Amino acid sequence: MRTRLMILSGVLMFICSCSDKTLYSWHKYEDVSYKYQKKGTDEFLNKSMKEYRKVIERQSGLRSVAPPGINAEYGYLLCKSGKVSEGIEFLKREIALYPESEVFISRVIKQLEK
Repeated sequence: MRTRLMILSGVLMFICSCSDKTLYSWHKYEDVSYKYQKKGTDEFLNKSMKEYRKVIERQSGLRSVAPPGINAEYGYLLCKSGKVSEGIEFLKREIALYPESEVFISRVIKQLEK
């Protein structure tokens, strides 16, 4: 009886782990953000911003929202490129999606509004 239960639980765990759906879609975020951090040129800034926008708008993960920190990073890049008001909107969106980020993000917004 005990071995049957163990076999059944093993089969159930295997079936549950076969799902290929993740919580978030990251697209090429990792590669593009690494290249931007390494090179820091305007060309890579533009590529990074396009990729962030893609991650935010084309979510096919289980949660259907941008991963934690993506709106904040995109907002920061917008501010860095001179679009401060649009950047602040994305920072506020980060707070709305992930309230635990409010303490940090609200400090950033306060600095940007000065």
